[in-house]
Amino acid sequence: MAKKSEAVKHLEALAMDAQRAKYPNFPESARPRPKYSDATANGLQKCIIDFLRFSGCQCERIAVTGRYIDNSKVVTDVLGNKRKIGSGKYIPSSMQSGSADLSATIAGRSVKIEVKIFRDKQSDAQKEYQRQVEQAGGVYIIATSFEQFHQWYKIFLPIPTT
Repeated sequence: MAKKSEAVKHLEALAMDAQRAKYPNFPESARPRPKYSDATANGLQKCIIDFLRFSGCQCERIAVTGRYIDNSKVVTDVLGNKRKIGSGKYIPSSMQSGSADLSATIAGRSVKIEVKIFRDKQSDAQKEYQRQVEQAGGVYIIATSFEQFHQWYKIFLPIPTT
């Protein structure tokens, strides 16, 4: 098992502080310890979203997968057997192609965060989206680990020391 980075440990401490604030009467000994990992794309997205929310920023996932419309129905034949007939179809999203995985507002600035794990690379549509965001004055970053994102955040908006 890989050793947790200091950034992930900092996030877990922030999560504990948030738990204490939300549930002040819950016994400390029975309090579940928050666990975070940036080993997967979903895990890294959760780390970033929670860190930004705990830090007083706004952040949300952006889904561009579209949706499935199911036109099938279940019918009962003369023998009482149930069968599913018909089909469904996938409708593409109306979101812009290449949109970043996360959209955040940090210190009043629009920040788009693309999560890339392992050998994952930006597509041409994502590069064009990045160009458009930056041309409009927004900030676009590619996060490859929570440690890397945390370092960027400390430069972008210094974390207050407590």
